[in-house]
Amino acid sequence: MQTEIENLFDQKPTVYTEDHFALFQRFKQALNSGKIRSAEPDSSARSGWRVNTWVKKGVLLGFRMGVTVDMSVNPVRQPMIDKSTWPVKRIRPDDGVRIVPGGSSIRDGCYIGKGVTCMPPMYINAGTWVGDGTMVDSHALIGSCAQVGRNCHISAAAQIGGVLEPVGALPVIVEDEVLVGGNCGVYEGTVVKRRAVLGSGTILTRSTPVYDIAHGQVYSATDDQPLVIPEDAVVVAGSRSITRGPGKEWGISLYTPVIVKYRDSKTETRIQLEDLLR
Repeated sequence: MQTEIENLFDQKPTVYTEDHFALFQRFKQALNSGKIRSAEPDSSARSGWRVNTWVKKGVLLGFRMGVTVDMSVNPVRQPMIDKSTWPVKRIRPDDGVRIVPGGSSIRDGCYIGKGVTCMPPMYINAGTWVGDGTMVDSHALIGSCAQVGRNCHISAAAQIGGVLEPVGALPVIVEDEVLVGGNCGVYEGTVVKRRAVLGSGTILTRSTPVYDIAHGQVYSATDDQPLVIPEDAVVVAGSRSITRGPGKEWGISLYTPVIVKYRDSKTETRIQLEDLLR
């Protein structure tokens, strides 16, 4: 399948045939079942993850192949006009996923694990992976090809950014048992390692360093490596004073994420309530 997808992506035909659409359907079935994913763990990589570029090409291929059609169940009350290749994902009761009514959507071509809870309204885009037992709360977004681990809590209004292009770019990775607080934003291929906690309002990007006051270190992305948040880190929104020029004179501080500590028994007590909601 990898070779066929790459050939079809790199050598665009004049017309897409039934065989091409059958290939894309098999590709989506593999995404839906979790047999393939746009990024996967790789112990040999510094970030612990590697990009499956051909899978991202397949996701983009779906947009190229599809035509805009009316897929509305009720065109007046809930219109849906989108690419024919990317309808909503079909989820059955025996899939073990809870989708509470109220405006949530999950696009086809993504893996949603057993016991995932989706609180309205939330949105999960194509190419994503969401592990077993994770909660996606109200107004949360999980973007294209993002990878979210098991037993995470993506809190209300949190944004897990998607990365489709360039196809070789690492998508956002949120590993197992991570708590992403309300109104957080994780973007540009950031890797949040296992059991980290992001306090409300934390924003993580390639351009903003993270100051670890617990260990006396600074974590930054480089040209070829993403920003990586360590395991068990507790990150909050902080600020850093400008030390020279007009900014100093005016008393201006810039936003920066700060690791204030690492998970301990007190942290566990504060976040255990989420288990009762699953």
